[in-house]
Amino acid sequence: MEAKKNMTKSVSMRLSLTRKKKKYDERDVNVKNNRLLITVNVAGSSGPLRFVVNDDDKVSTVIDSSLKMYARGGRLPILGSDFKKFILYASDAGSALNLSEEIGSCGGRNFVLYKKNNDQVPEARSSRMITRQHSGRWKACIVCIAQ
Repeated sequence: MEAKKNMTKSVSMRLSLTRKKKKYDERDVNVKNNRLLITVNVAGSSGPLRFVVNDDDKVSTVIDSSLKMYARGGRLPILGSDFKKFILYASDAGSALNLSEEIGSCGGRNFVLYKKNNDQVPEARSSRMITRQHSGRWKACIVCIAQ
């Protein structure tokens, strides 16, 4: 019995000696790294992306992370990986967020990701579409748009 007690004491003593107390730096104590759980709705996708970011992360970093998570999940439609081709909107704001802006500065947690649309409709084509009279059938509308 005594041997068993000595053995358990020695094991507990060894464990307590091997545990090292974590030393904190002064800068670790003063720096607070606030994290946010954000939701990014991708236009045309089936559901939102949810992930954790630091509040001082740039909008460009959040867009890049969203695109990587979207691709990793195998979602459709395929978007690509160039974050410069996308715009991030806060759900409660009316304007797009600047790429160099911090994500925590907008105050929201819900965002919408849109692909920039650089394909402008030529003026001649759009004016023809507006002035052309349709017969009221849906096939005529499709034919007009396809021209």
